[in-house]
Amino acid sequence: MHRHEAALRRYLAVSLAPDDVDDVVQETFVSVWRGADGYRGGPSARGWLYTIARHVVAHRVRRRVGEPATLESFDVLAERAGWGLTSDSGVLNREIDSLEARDLLTRALRRLPDDERDVIVLRELDGYSGEETAHMLHVSLAAMKSRLHRARLHLAAEVRALSATTPASLASSGEAS
Repeated sequence: MHRHEAALRRYLAVSLAPDDVDDVVQETFVSVWRGADGYRGGPSARGWLYTIARHVVAHRVRRRVGEPATLESFDVLAERAGWGLTSDSGVLNREIDSLEARDLLTRALRRLPDDERDVIVLRELDGYSGEETAHMLHVSLAAMKSRLHRARLHLAAEVRALSATTPASLASSGEAS
């Protein structure tokens, strides 16, 4: 528990409200304790722990408000993400270093569908290999790569949409009064 609690909290923080993280962490570790005799090894104990946490979250949160019923095409996502636009290409890179950008990224991650958020968190934030991520998500490596590509596009689009509506962006463009 001491070894994995901080990483589990980080993993859960992008998909849950802060008040829910403690409850899910507790439920996850209780489930781990109850099911410890059923653990058969595998790539990592942390992967097993994250799988249990995802199941706990799935039981608590069935469908988030605003989650799309259908998937957007890659072309639509790429357009929303701003691919091909050069006028603001360096803005996001400069913003990522700030606290506001971290908040923006967290809010954008929370707007992603669960499967896309999970692949981004495991692969990009927690640094698991492609094979480990695919195993933890119970999908093939090819499916994980496809999901990761879609998730990256969707995340970029959400960051772009949120950053266009923040007070700081309105003030810098002269639209705030």
